[in-house]
Amino acid sequence: MEKLIERIDQLWLQMTGQTAAEISKLPQSGSDRMYFRIKGAEGAEISSAIATYNPHIRENETFLSFTRSLKGAGAPVANVYAVNEEMDLYIQEDFGDRSLLNELEEKGFCQEVYALFQQSLSKLAHLQIKGGEEIDYTHCLTAREFGKQAILSDLLYFKYYFLDTLKFPYDKQALLDDFDALSSYLTHTENKHFMFRDFQSRNIMVKEGEVHFIDYQGGMLGALQYDVASMLWQARANLPEEWKDSLLAYYITQANQYLAQPVDPTLFTIQYNGYVLIRLLQVLGAYGFRGFFQRKAQFLTSIPQALKNLQAFTGNRKMGIAVPEFDKCLQFCTSEEILNRFEPLHADESTPLVVSIHSFSYKKGLPPDPTENGGGFVFDCRGILNPGRVEEYKKQTGRDKAVKDYLEQRTAMPDFLNSVFDLVDISVADYIRRGFSSLQVNFGCTGGQHRSVYAADALARHLRNKFRVKVELKHIEQEAKNWING
Repeated sequence: MEKLIERIDQLWLQMTGQTAAEISKLPQSGSDRMYFRIKGAEGAEISSAIATYNPHIRENETFLSFTRSLKGAGAPVANVYAVNEEMDLYIQEDFGDRSLLNELEEKGFCQEVYALFQQSLSKLAHLQIKGGEEIDYTHCLTAREFGKQAILSDLLYFKYYFLDTLKFPYDKQALLDDFDALSSYLTHTENKHFMFRDFQSRNIMVKEGEVHFIDYQGGMLGALQYDVASMLWQARANLPEEWKDSLLAYYITQANQYLAQPVDPTLFTIQYNGYVLIRLLQVLGAYGFRGFFQRKAQFLTSIPQALKNLQAFTGNRKMGIAVPEFDKCLQFCTSEEILNRFEPLHADESTPLVVSIHSFSYKKGLPPDPTENGGGFVFDCRGILNPGRVEEYKKQTGRDKAVKDYLEQRTAMPDFLNSVFDLVDISVADYIRRGFSSLQVNFGCTGGQHRSVYAADALARHLRNKFRVKVELKHIEQEAKNWING
């Protein structure tokens, strides 16, 4: 990490003639890309910028090519200030930390947020049609076009990573025939332009009332409807039906300004519904893959809302094509049986359960349990690489950002915690149902300072978010040190 920061500072120096005042790592998403915020020296022409490190050179080449084309067409994408010779590091414009999703979650379904969605869709139409005219599609990362094979891939992704986990006895050949028919139907469109591929409120930044787009390197040639479906049916945004309908109508008016042959709203909407379904299923496949196969518990908690979106869609949307076996599978996926299977159990005011979570040092022995329950879980974190052996982290704890980054990115801590969550969740759910009053979970490491502190905090956050259960968190060694120092 230190060497990477030095490389960023060197590129900044080449670009501005000054060393950076500060370089701080930003939270990492699901990709290998790492982001850093650079603060310029006092009086610098550029006060703030984002450095991106990505070891996948071809992906960087695609992003830079698309950015040049889209920026040249006037799309709201970032200026790229500098790229290093190795092509694994570049510096771009800083749009801040506020996404459209942040605005929605903070302000709710108000007129101000609705106007931001309108602005996003208007600029999307311009980016897709006018920006798409400038795109060199030979730089696409996967397929040049989102055609029949790409749609089939999304449908099969849903089948293998979500539908098949439900053990529903469907006719395999009939379902594959329906997939083939649907994918053929959706690819018959005259309006193929630049498709953002992951157009959602999280990838739309808001700065001083203006929207800006990020993360479009997966783009390709495709139908206009796909990106609109991605945005309006994003599970986490959970837009009201009236917003979805009125924003779709607004988008069609905006797109028609740029099209030589305006689209028919009715036909456009029928095919849009098909892309809504594809997008909903692709999301469920992703949640299933991340949750069931990669065992990342946070993705499983998103499944209920995604299923409710699918249920709302299948209840009143028409696609213009008959797919009977597929319909049968969708009805099962949105049945109360399946919804109840994924709906997390929540504690309420009448729930007596209190989960006590401790971090401790094995040198001092296991924490006592004053309840009559007789203990619970004890997890040994000493199998995780110890940040305490790194000089700069010795005086820090598992609550310091640098230590957290180290544990998340350089150790097996994420896999360790996924297994912990799986085990503890079983007991917490059972204890809530049976009215038990206490459960203790302990995390131990050598000194009770780094690994155990981080793990205890992570479990406490997970249980509060998933079960809304009462948690009592205690870092035994840290509290003892604070008492002595105080």
